[in-house]
Amino acid sequence: MDKQRKKQLAEAYTQTFRAMGVYQIRNAENGKVLVRSSMDLDGARNRFEFMKQMNNNTLPELKAEWDRYGGGAFAFEELDRIKPKEETVTDRAELKKYQDEVDALAELWIEKLQPFGERGYHRPKS
Repeated sequence: MDKQRKKQLAEAYTQTFRAMGVYQIRNAENGKVLVRSSMDLDGARNRFEFMKQMNNNTLPELKAEWDRYGGGAFAFEELDRIKPKEETVTDRAELKKYQDEVDALAELWIEKLQPFGERGYHRPKS
């Protein structure tokens, strides 16, 4: 494949929407959760599964309990998904709007689940 074709494919990929939304990582040993958002839910799930496979945690909030229980004690669970209006995006401002929407959705889930103290890995805002 020539360089120009690779560049075209890469550009098309970066402009294609991937599933975006909110997920939680749940500790099956104690029920605690970590709520996160992503502009690429499938990518987030793949990174998490790779972390488990390699038993290499990159999330500081989970470190102590990951070391204690191991990666097998944690599960990735999708909470909410945002459906894009279009299949592709060419304007960075439009992408920023989606990022703001994903961030707001994450805040709503944190408010709903209250993942603080014994219920989760978040720290209350001061």
